[in-house]
Amino acid sequence: MALTDLIILGSGPAGLTAAIYAVRGGLKTTVVEGPNPGGQLIWTTEVENYPGFPEPIMGPELMNLFRKQVERLGAEFISGEATNVDFSKRPLKIIVDNTDYEADAVIVATGASARLLGLESEQRLRGKGISYCATCDGYFFKNKDVMVVGGGDTAIEDAIFLSNIARSVTVVHRRDELRAIKIIRERVFKIKNIKFLWSHVVKEICGEKKVEGVRLLNLKNEGTQEYRCDGVFIAIGYIPNTGIFKVQLELNEAGYIKVQNNTETAKEGVFVAGDVADWIYRQAVTSAGSGCQAAIDAIKYLEYLKE
Repeated sequence: MALTDLIILGSGPAGLTAAIYAVRGGLKTTVVEGPNPGGQLIWTTEVENYPGFPEPIMGPELMNLFRKQVERLGAEFISGEATNVDFSKRPLKIIVDNTDYEADAVIVATGASARLLGLESEQRLRGKGISYCATCDGYFFKNKDVMVVGGGDTAIEDAIFLSNIARSVTVVHRRDELRAIKIIRERVFKIKNIKFLWSHVVKEICGEKKVEGVRLLNLKNEGTQEYRCDGVFIAIGYIPNTGIFKVQLELNEAGYIKVQNNTETAKEGVFVAGDVADWIYRQAVTSAGSGCQAAIDAIKYLEYLKE
């Protein structure tokens, strides 16, 4: 079992940026790819808000460029997903497909997964009019009609954001009142191009090559009806990918890793980057920035150990 300087869990913008800085900082670095190499951007079509690209770039292409840069610098990649960890003693241990790996430091960049509706049509049209990030994709629906599914803070903030871009925004919520905090509720009800469909759930997202509408079920009378729209923003929450860390690291009530001093955890030598700790911004550029921070902190930590 070879000992390495740093193991990075995750290969999205946070993990790969951390790898770039770690290798350039002189660390022998190993990246565990995770179940979805490239992170959430592999499900994204055009990316227009990542700096350095005058023309839109496809999400998978962007992450392929990230990876090529990391490979050129010399980081090692391990395919597969970490199934267990042991941060109770040094060296830190990561188990991937029944194989143990050890490191002096670890960066957790396993991200978060959007909660899905669980529909076949959702999988088929993902990235073709279905989005889980209004800030990322709202611009592509300028002067179009969109639906937002959900009734919590995120859904209503997304609806407000989209109201400045789209022609109309319809909020579909399974209850007959919003769960969002009062100040957001008061604001959204004043916006003229936002309307609500209460006590409805999405039964199907319609369209062959792109979203053309939705079929909704009225929970009060059990009737179904189709509504035309150009896009569907699903905002029913995110699930941080922290299942294997529940015993090892401190998590908040929503399951995100608690961070201190920017990227540190309560476990010495374990750092965090990206959406696994960030439930506010959830952007590729902020994830990349936190990956940079975590790598620099890990470098400083390992230098301290050598003193």
